[in-house]
Amino acid sequence: MTRQARTAGLVAVALWLWPVAILMGVPFWGDITWFFSKMAVVTFGGAYAVLAYVAQEAVENYRWLTAADMLAGLGLAETTPGPLILVLQFVGFLAGYREGGVLAGLGASLLTVWVTFAPCFAWIFLGAPFVETLHRQPRLKGALAGVTAAVVGVIANLALWFALRVVFARVESLSIGPMTLDLPDPLSLVPDAAALSALAAVCLFVLKLGVPRTLAVTAAAGFAARTLIG
Repeated sequence: MTRQARTAGLVAVALWLWPVAILMGVPFWGDITWFFSKMAVVTFGGAYAVLAYVAQEAVENYRWLTAADMLAGLGLAETTPGPLILVLQFVGFLAGYREGGVLAGLGASLLTVWVTFAPCFAWIFLGAPFVETLHRQPRLKGALAGVTAAVVGVIANLALWFALRVVFARVESLSIGPMTLDLPDPLSLVPDAAALSALAAVCLFVLKLGVPRTLAVTAAAGFAARTLIG
């Protein structure tokens, strides 16, 4: 079983690395390959921990899409059970579409999914024979507890990043050494977005309606507001 798992893991590594080797250095396509491969290797903690990294890099560094585009992609993805795959494809497609049209968008979205998820199979198969042994290591358990705390912070950062850009039309990023501080313009407050956010908070934390009912209530309120305001 160990030999079979190792073989499958090495095949996954090979399938992952060949497009990386071919496209590295090629304008745009090399960036797509390198960015999403790096994300697959250095990020952990689930979809929302990954999306924090993707959102900030794709919008602020590579400028493949705007913050509003990223919000639309996340909103679209949250209507399905698999948000991570859809958001990454969305980012890849928009990046490719703006680089070279629909065909480039389709190619970039496929490349994004390939280099993101091929490494996952490698980690699963190569790590499978050692999972039980590692699980019994007290020091590793302590390290994983620290990782869990860090992931909570990363997800909170994602929530704040999106919340500021939903409630305010203008947000400036201020660099302070190695850190970046997002500062919203108070005059750019979007009243209907702020009201819907407050309504969602009340439904979740005061009325304890749960996520499905909260989504239904806020969707209905948003539709009514949009209809009345025009």
